[in-house]
Amino acid sequence: MTSTSFDFSTVVDRHGSWCTQWDYVADRFGSADLLPFTISDMDFAAAPCILEALQKRLQHGVLGYSRWQHDDFLGAVAHWYQQRFNSQIDRDMVVYGPSVIYMVAQLIRQWSQPGDGVVTFTPAYDAFFKVVEGNQRTMLSSPLTKKGNDWALDARQLETLLAQPTCSVLLLCSPHNPTGKVWTRAELTLIAELCERHNVRVISDEIHMDMVWGDNTHTPWNETGRGEWALLTSGSKSFNIPALTGAYGLISHKAQREAYLHQLKACDGLSSPAVLAIHAHVAAYQAGEPWLDALRNYLQGNLRYVADKLNAAFPALNWQPPQSTYLAWIDLRPLGIDDKLLQKELIEHQKVAIMPGYTYGEEGNGFLRLNVGCPRSKVEAGVEKLISVIKALR
Repeated sequence: MTSTSFDFSTVVDRHGSWCTQWDYVADRFGSADLLPFTISDMDFAAAPCILEALQKRLQHGVLGYSRWQHDDFLGAVAHWYQQRFNSQIDRDMVVYGPSVIYMVAQLIRQWSQPGDGVVTFTPAYDAFFKVVEGNQRTMLSSPLTKKGNDWALDARQLETLLAQPTCSVLLLCSPHNPTGKVWTRAELTLIAELCERHNVRVISDEIHMDMVWGDNTHTPWNETGRGEWALLTSGSKSFNIPALTGAYGLISHKAQREAYLHQLKACDGLSSPAVLAIHAHVAAYQAGEPWLDALRNYLQGNLRYVADKLNAAFPALNWQPPQSTYLAWIDLRPLGIDDKLLQKELIEHQKVAIMPGYTYGEEGNGFLRLNVGCPRSKVEAGVEKLISVIKALR
């Protein structure tokens, strides 16, 4: 099947499918009749190779207990890292889990004590705040600074946080959600050196690793990591299969891997993975590359559309697509729009749901996070509504 045969423009009605983004938008926005650009899943059907693999397994008919420690799964993961990132992974380092955030939570409990500090770069994915605070740890914020179309870390401020006696873990998002920052190899090497210097373990959430644009290159943490670390990821974002559950990762040290897997099986009773998720990952990593490349082109077109329309309407924005992800992190600060009033108008008058930047911490004030993982027609409708609200407020 050629890349030109994949269809991302036809609208799939997700209403009535128990869909978080569409059927439960009222949970966060207070109204059910909204056009949503919210939670980071996509409105596209999964890749045909995945659907075919799932159908084949369903035709088999038996959905009993299963395993992930086999050559089909481990070989598919190793192939993907070699093919997409030119990275050789150690299969012995691979672990599995029901989701990336579950694995983050598990390792935070394993690698720190209640009250310990966990450093993350802000603005940050809102689940990071929840998982740190929900496990009685203290979030230590290292703010990123916007410089043109990039975001810069403050190495001196970061080291001050890492040097705190109770700081145990650095929780990295790579590529970064919500800013879309792609960390350079030099930046990751610096972070690794600082963490090793202060005996701080690193958890790197790399779930957006396949959605990097232009000349930017994703560097997996296993390429630069030092000391004890974990790289956690999943095909769920890239191939739009989060409802299947299923994630995997690399944990650098054998004792830490064994401790994690003991907790997974003996304490939490999670000894058998969702077998359909295993099939989906194997199919995606063995045969999904043409579909993913076609999708990536489509998503970049969506992001370019947002930029062109916003900048034509408001030249002062000069907004540019992010370096990665299908999440448009839109800086509205040049227009001086009140965040709460903007949300009120979007919801009540335009009937559209777009994530407010303050969801991602104080550094998100003045921003919006618009999910463009959808047909262009939906993007067009959302951007039109956003422009209308901004014009009315100005």
